Amino acid sequence: MTWIHKAGLAVGLALVVLGSTGCSYNTFVGQEEGIKAQWAQVENQLQRRNDLIPNLVETVKGIAQQEQDVFGRIADSRAKLAGATTPEQQMQAANEQTAALARLLVVVENYPQLRSNEQFARLMDELSGTENRIAVERMRYNERVQAYNTSRRQFPSNITASLFGFKEHALFDAPKEAEALPRVNFGRPGGA
Repeated sequence: MTWIHKAGLAVGLALVVLGSTGCSYNTFVGQEEGIKAQWAQVENQLQRRNDLIPNLVETVKGIAQQEQDVFGRIADSRAKLAGATTPEQQMQAANEQTAALARLLVVVENYPQLRSNEQFARLMDELSGTENRIAVERMRYNERVQAYNTSRRQFPSNITASLFGFKEHALFDAPKEAEALPRVNFGRPGGA
């Protein structure tokens, strides 16, 4: 083989490597942009949880508290009426019971069905749905990272990755604390 053939072979090999490097480069750029976009979706769902859950908890607490107050007043007035020994005590207890029942009628008019149970069920559905959305977006992010990291290590794209400084991306590994659902406290000591 003459030096011209050797030079031609070297040039041909260099063109093949450069050609595959260019393709790999564009692939890496596209994959990195996909990773960024997918991570934005993870952050979007985390923000959704941060926005949604406290508002739902406060809504449920408000409705539950209103119902608890009304039923508590009715029960208290009933107990006072049962324990009243003088006519004045009976009148006082009856007036309290009338006021409590009037409040109950207002609540029933505003909420044809008292909705604590529906609101608690909705809160649990939203918590579960939000956690599922986060899990799905994390999974999609990890799939994109895995595809990128795999391409980065395969030949000949590993040459491109090395030449242009494409670094490995980390998978989303949640800390152990993040595996637990967010704790929700409805004002009860030790409640979750």
